[in-house]
Amino acid sequence: MNFSSPRRRFARAAVAGLALSGLLSACGGSDSGDSQSSGPVTLPFWGWANGQDAVVKAFNASHKDIQLKYTKVTDQLTMQKQLTNAVKAGNAPCLVQNTAEYVTSWVAQGALADITKYVDGEKSRFNTGSWTSAQVQGKMYGVPTSSSPNFTIYRADLFKKYGIKAPTTWDEFIAAGKVLKKHGIKITNYAGEDPSTLEVLAMQAGAHWYAIDGNAWKVDFQDAGTLKAAKVIQEIVDNDLNSKLSFADYAAVQRNYDNGGTATRQISTWQMAGMVQNFTKSFGDWALSPWPTFAGEAAKTPAGTNLTGSVTLVTKGCKNQEQAAQAALWMSTNTGAVKTMASPTTGNGVMPALADSDSYVPEAVSQKLLGDNYQPAQQIVKDSLKTVTTDWTFGPDWTAMFTEMQAGWAKVVSKEQTVTQLLAHMQEWTVDDLKSRGISVKG
Repeated sequence: MNFSSPRRRFARAAVAGLALSGLLSACGGSDSGDSQSSGPVTLPFWGWANGQDAVVKAFNASHKDIQLKYTKVTDQLTMQKQLTNAVKAGNAPCLVQNTAEYVTSWVAQGALADITKYVDGEKSRFNTGSWTSAQVQGKMYGVPTSSSPNFTIYRADLFKKYGIKAPTTWDEFIAAGKVLKKHGIKITNYAGEDPSTLEVLAMQAGAHWYAIDGNAWKVDFQDAGTLKAAKVIQEIVDNDLNSKLSFADYAAVQRNYDNGGTATRQISTWQMAGMVQNFTKSFGDWALSPWPTFAGEAAKTPAGTNLTGSVTLVTKGCKNQEQAAQAALWMSTNTGAVKTMASPTTGNGVMPALADSDSYVPEAVSQKLLGDNYQPAQQIVKDSLKTVTTDWTFGPDWTAMFTEMQAGWAKVVSKEQTVTQLLAHMQEWTVDDLKSRGISVKG
């Protein structure tokens, strides 16, 4: 919710062998990676996250036989387009920053290398969910780089001023939004281009848009969990409790939060970095609270968005896949590299994918932003990692599906259609899309 582009969310990606049959195809070879016998191996690496250039410099300084050549891409969505073109042209980089929702699609296109034999012995160093994010059909196609603890950040000063407690449920969240509305304040922001709000609430509610049913994919955008999430979103939209600021003007979105125009965000640690870097007025006024639950349900946070949950993928055309796997492992496990990326000042404020990451929470949470609320915020972050959804599946046409959903979500935000109308369209569209790709599907 309120996820800026690029969206970086984490969730468990699972596929079945026969469900991908007909999609897996050989990817043309490329010259990615210098395989000359003399001199160090040079590995092209594409990414977008703040701090990665510093990590690359540290890697190159400490390695004589392997060197990384880093290219910064504008954002995650740009990455998918540029990587598509590079794969078609046969000149994809060896290493690519990406997130869990795209792994299945890239495997289906034959773009990624199976690096299981190079990394499988390192499994115990990572938390189970993060490790799975780089895996398809039990094979590893990259190394996880981060986890995604999710929580609410809110303007504690405004909540106190208007006598509102931090919402613990979505019902309380809507009620708080109605109070804030009377004072010209929106409780949340729905960017018209970003339907991840619907995705993560559906995920939290136990929905399964994609699932494996025998030898086919089962598609269901209208299950009970999704409809429960839709009801919450529709009530927020109908009551005009949300701002409608596009992340295309990122600075304007940040000014709105800083000026108190919008009072909460459901986010992960990495999004706090943008707040720290852009705010000028509201430092110390923010606090964290757990992600709201559905009434009567236990705490459960979406694994998304994610989705920070980044992975460093190795492409199939890379001539030096073992060295690429070694470099990816170093960037995800080296203490200095992890601290650089965990800090909202030097990196993106991402939580590492390591099995024991509690010690990095102080690095990932901004004392400048939270002020007196800094210490209690750390426990909220730690607790959120214990309630993360682990049974969400990304489908083989996720990229295309999400693009289609973006157009419909914009109409939801502008009240041109309802959430349930969007879901009905996505059900029909996704089934037809999978069939057009030759994939067995039920739905």
